[in-house]
Amino acid sequence: MARTPAPPPDRDTERFHEDRASTTVRGADKPDIELGVSVIRDTVNTLRPKPGVYRMLDARGDVLYVGKARALKNRVANYTQVDRLPNRLRRMVSQTRSMTIVTTNSEAEALLLEAQLIKRFRPPYNVLLRDDKSFPFILLRGDHAFPRIQKHRGARKAKGNYYGPFASAGSVNTTINALQKLFLLRSCNDGFMARRDRPCLLYQIRRCSAPCVDRISSEDYGELVRQAKDFLGGKSSAVQREIEAQMQEAAENLDFERAAMLRDRLRAATFIQGSQAINAEGVGNADVFAMAVKSGQVAVQAFFIRGGQNWGHRAFFPSHTEGLSEEEVMTSFLAQFYEEVPPARLILVDRELPEAALLAEALCEGAGGKVEISVPQRGDRRRLMEQAQRNAVESLDRRMAESGTKAKVMRELAEFLELPEVPQRIEVYDNSHIQGTNALGAMIVAGPEGFLKGQYRKWNIKTAQTNDDFGMMREVMTRRFGKVQEEDPDRESGMWPDLVLIDGGKGQMSAVKEALGELGIEDVPLIAIAKGPHHGREGREVFHFPDGREKMLPVNSPVLFHLQNMRDEVHRFAIGAHRAKRSRAITASPLDEIPGIGPARKRALLLHFGTAGKVRAASLDDLQRAPGVSAAVAQTVYDFYHPNG
Repeated sequence: MARTPAPPPDRDTERFHEDRASTTVRGADKPDIELGVSVIRDTVNTLRPKPGVYRMLDARGDVLYVGKARALKNRVANYTQVDRLPNRLRRMVSQTRSMTIVTTNSEAEALLLEAQLIKRFRPPYNVLLRDDKSFPFILLRGDHAFPRIQKHRGARKAKGNYYGPFASAGSVNTTINALQKLFLLRSCNDGFMARRDRPCLLYQIRRCSAPCVDRISSEDYGELVRQAKDFLGGKSSAVQREIEAQMQEAAENLDFERAAMLRDRLRAATFIQGSQAINAEGVGNADVFAMAVKSGQVAVQAFFIRGGQNWGHRAFFPSHTEGLSEEEVMTSFLAQFYEEVPPARLILVDRELPEAALLAEALCEGAGGKVEISVPQRGDRRRLMEQAQRNAVESLDRRMAESGTKAKVMRELAEFLELPEVPQRIEVYDNSHIQGTNALGAMIVAGPEGFLKGQYRKWNIKTAQTNDDFGMMREVMTRRFGKVQEEDPDRESGMWPDLVLIDGGKGQMSAVKEALGELGIEDVPLIAIAKGPHHGREGREVFHFPDGREKMLPVNSPVLFHLQNMRDEVHRFAIGAHRAKRSRAITASPLDEIPGIGPARKRALLLHFGTAGKVRAASLDDLQRAPGVSAAVAQTVYDFYHPNG
């Protein structure tokens, strides 16, 4: 059962339970440790020794740090003793200009709220998970007479049984394909199933039992569902023995076709178990975490074990770990990791955590029972942990090797593009449209660690003329840099780019220069990347500089590959956003423009009249006779199309 997360606090009107304390003191914008200590000391005077969460904010109101405490007054007071603080925390105190305090009923609640706020605000002085993508699950739905098996991400609102988490979408897809062969459960949606009058291809290739056309009874299908639940719930051996017995019985009865089908199902079960690269037999349900640390970098390897089966593993690389102990990093990592992922009842870690008992208490609600956090010492659990530790070291070594290569490429990129230093934030822009329709501009962002997908942006083109690519680029630049110039004129937020890459040639470069010049921005490095004279030949890109110069790179240059990769990524993002916008436009109905008319009423009107045009032409009496349409709704529709009566 999933834990219901604490309600996200609003920055201006913050409430958590009934108890609240806060103070706001504004000061100068420049770092000043004495001013920061004064702000903290004023806050301490308003606090009581109760559990809660505190936030430190800078002069702009941005969150610097989120922390939790068993006794807020004592914990926050520690920041006023500057001589005892490490350099990292001294810098934080010097930037602090206000604090927000939220009291909670217990320290466990404070721990959960702290993790939620860190995930929301991503403060620069907290340990952060760089990879916060949601994990996929397998969902066996329970809202239909013939339950469907499917992949699921996000909030678990649908009725049914959830199995996971899996480490990747690929591992889920592979498992679902094997489960279809093993249990012949349908994967189609309800609407597709209702429209079938003959079996689909999945039935022909023996991946579905075709309940849509009654090729299997509800009782027999229910038996398949029961076996699937047992298999995914950890009783895989019992299910295999059951299928094997059924196969033997069919063979003895000379029902060789059924025996062959059951044999294929057994092979699918063997495939699922054989595809587990990690031996987790005897462990049951557990999440396993091991940490590797080298040269200031941290890797955490996670294994997900369910029913003695490995459901995948993933390496994480937390950031902002400088000056913290390994135990603190692991504790903060686990609290953030389980913010959205339901915890296993058993969590195995490779080191003793000082706050293990507190963390276990905080995770109980999400796990639906008592959670145990332990360090395995012997047996299967210890062997599994040793394997996780080896994987953590190998993941960190690969990461460092890749980082070294990336650093070299970025240095060469800066040299080729004549930048003063290696860019930390690169923004790449492109437009997408078809003959000027559904036009939009797109921006992707790349940093030293790769693409920052949470900072991608798109803009619906509003003022540029149809088919005017240059005008579209001018509009995008004016809107993007006009906003950041207004919000951060001093360029302290990290949202100003060190390099702007434009997909295009001289025309796009001129349009961008003109737009930025009108805003008074002349110091942002600009480069336009265009295909060379032979457009069909990859690797002949021409790079246009603002002063009119052109440069090219060798076809096998790693710098060229990196620039092409960024250009291709903005293509992918722009085209995907354009297709989504076009799809919405295609499926849009003229009835969408009528205020106060919801989907159910629109559907009722279209079903009754057939087309939106006939709804527009209908009289008030005809509208009132439509099933599911009240007199008030009919009047609203009629008045919309006949404003003059």
